[in-house]
Amino acid sequence: MPSDKKRHRPVLVQVETPNLIPERDLGSIPVLQAEHLGIDFGGLTAVDDFNIAMGRTEISGLIGPNGAGKTTIFNLLTSVYKPTRGTVLVDGYDTAGKSVAEVNRMGVARTFQNIRLFNKMTVEENVLVGFGNTMKTHLVTDMLRLPGHWKQEAEFHDRALELLDIFDMRKYADTQAGNLPYGAQRRLEILRALATGPKVLLLDEPAAGMNPAETEELMENIQKIRDEFQIAILLIEHDMSLVMGVCEVVGVLDYGKIIAKGTPEQIQNDPRVIEAYLGKQEVK
Repeated sequence: MPSDKKRHRPVLVQVETPNLIPERDLGSIPVLQAEHLGIDFGGLTAVDDFNIAMGRTEISGLIGPNGAGKTTIFNLLTSVYKPTRGTVLVDGYDTAGKSVAEVNRMGVARTFQNIRLFNKMTVEENVLVGFGNTMKTHLVTDMLRLPGHWKQEAEFHDRALELLDIFDMRKYADTQAGNLPYGAQRRLEILRALATGPKVLLLDEPAAGMNPAETEELMENIQKIRDEFQIAILLIEHDMSLVMGVCEVVGVLDYGKIIAKGTPEQIQNDPRVIEAYLGKQEVK
């Protein structure tokens, strides 16, 4: 990230749990909370005592080396994995016993480390899949192609194109998703997640495969998405320029445990982070 660009940092406030949230989100319950979350696989503890409380418009990052447990945490937050202990709350509601689809309908959407698009479908069709949560017509209406079906189809078409405009991808609307460049496929996966109407968006290595210019554009678009949709965003990322440039709060994971949490500036200068992850070299 160019050094001459200064990004505004919000005031962070300590809340009752061991977390920080932006001052602007005080007065509303956290949109996503994890309390003492943990999971064991056999005799191995993969995640232990993980806590988070995200403000409704917060952008946070989770960093750590491969194998630290970052994607496992995303799987816990979205009910792909059932926790051995601890609680996940979305808008104050417990996700215990909920399926992945039910947690998505509660307001949690995600992308994946390995892209999961419908490669034979068009770009627009991939986005349309995400609107499944907001369908208002009944099966009979769709089967008989009644007026309500065509009205909703036209609305979804317009909304899909509006989402594609976020990443300047309208021109690819009729292109098969599998024919897109790697970076464009990454962006499409984010848009499909947005189509589900989330309250919190989990991004698993969104900058993977992107060049520096694309990463800088992604940084701006993450902020644009937060501002336009007024949602929280939690990202896992190895690209430190993205994490330090866009995140308001950063957590550092070490063998399934958070060892440091704070602003990007605090994390850059935390001796535990420097020693454990940065080889005693400061983040650039």
